[in-house]
Amino acid sequence: MSSVAITADELSKRYQRGLASTSGLLRDTLALAMRAPHKLFRRERKERFWALKDVSLEVQQGEVLGLIGRNGSGKTTLLKILSRITRPTEGWAEIHGRVGSLLEVGTGFHPELTGRENTYLSGAILGMGKQEIRRKFDEIISFAELEQFIDTPVKHYSSGMYVRLAFAVAAHLEPEILLVDEVLAVGDIRFQKKCLGKMGDVARAGRTVILVTHQLNQIRRLCNRVVWLDGGSLRRNGPTAEVVGAYERDMSAPEQQTAKRILNQKQGARFLSWSLLDALPDAPHTVSSMTPVRVRFLLEVYSPISRGHHGITLYNADRQIVWGWAVDSLEFEPGIVALTYEFPYLPLRPGAYSWNLSLWSDGQNIDMWDGVPDLLIATESHQHPRDEWAGYLNVPSSFSWRHEDG
Repeated sequence: MSSVAITADELSKRYQRGLASTSGLLRDTLALAMRAPHKLFRRERKERFWALKDVSLEVQQGEVLGLIGRNGSGKTTLLKILSRITRPTEGWAEIHGRVGSLLEVGTGFHPELTGRENTYLSGAILGMGKQEIRRKFDEIISFAELEQFIDTPVKHYSSGMYVRLAFAVAAHLEPEILLVDEVLAVGDIRFQKKCLGKMGDVARAGRTVILVTHQLNQIRRLCNRVVWLDGGSLRRNGPTAEVVGAYERDMSAPEQQTAKRILNQKQGARFLSWSLLDALPDAPHTVSSMTPVRVRFLLEVYSPISRGHHGITLYNADRQIVWGWAVDSLEFEPGIVALTYEFPYLPLRPGAYSWNLSLWSDGQNIDMWDGVPDLLIATESHQHPRDEWAGYLNVPSSFSWRHEDG
C-alpha cells in the first residue's frame, strides 16, 4: 500500500495589494492620507484578497498529480507553499521526502554563480553528497545542452538556457517529490518534448510529481489524477479524464468565448448553433465514446438561396486542420435549416476542437462562422503513452504475437 507523500489541510493564503490612488503617484497617496485618512484605510482593507482558500488534498507516493485552472486560480501559490517558498496564512502541509521544484525562471539559482556551481548548490540543498552530484553531472549538462556555457555565470544565460539547466537539475538530482510549474513554455518545442519524456521517466521511477500546465494533452499523458482550482478554491478532484473534460466544458461555454455577431439579414442567412445528437444532456458538445456521432448545425435563411456552396472544417487546438469537406448546388428556402453530419466515429485524440462553417452563393460569401462552443473529445486514449509519440488520430487497435514455426 502506497504511503502519503504530501498532505495539505485547509491551506489558505491571503495577500494585500499595494495602496492605490487615482494616479498611482506617491504624492497623491500622501495627499489622500492628509485629506481623508479614513478613506485610505478603508481602501486598504478592501485590497486584501485570498489567493488560496481552504484547499485540502493528499498526494500518494509515486503519484503524478495534475494541477489545472485559469490564470490567477491559485496553482502557483499552492506550489510555493508546498515548496516552502511561501508560508500559508492558514492551514498546514506535511511533505515527506526531498522536494525539487521548478516554479519560475529565476527561482533557485544564484545569478553570480556559474551553471556548474549552481548545479552543485542545488544538489547540496536537496541533501545530496558531492560524489552523488558528480555522478549525475555529465548527464545533467548533456540533457540541458549547455556544455559550452556551464562555467558561465547564469546571469548571462537566456531564459531558454536558464530553464533548460533548471529542469535538468530538478529532474536528474532525484528528489522524491518534483513540483513543476508552467516554465516549460519558455523552451522550444523540441526541448519541451524532451522534458515530457524525462518527466515520464521520473514518474515511472516511482517519484511523486505535481505538474502545473495549460497544455491539457500533457496532463492527460502524464497524470493519473487532476485537481482543478478555481478562484483559489478546490473545485474538483478526481480521475484525469473526468476532471479535464469538466474543465474543458467550462472553458468552452458560449458565454466565455463567443463574440456576438451582428445580425445582417441582407446577407441572406447565418449559422445559429450546433449540437451533438445523442449526446448526454449535461454534455451536449462532448464526444465520450467511440460510437457513431451525429452533428447538427442550424442555419437561419432569410431569403432564397440557389447554387449554394457549403464548406466545413474542423481544427485542433493548434489551429491545424484535421478534417474538411464541402458540397455544391444547395438550394434553401427561408426558415431554419438543419445541416446534419454523420460519422461512424471520431478517431481524434482527446482535447478541444473547433468548427468553421461557410456558406456561399454565386461566388459571394453569405456567412462564415466559428462554431461555438468547442467540440470536446473525452474518449479513452488509444495512443502511445508518451506524448511526443502520439499523433492526431486516436484509433483503437488490437495486438497479438506468436512464434512462427520453422
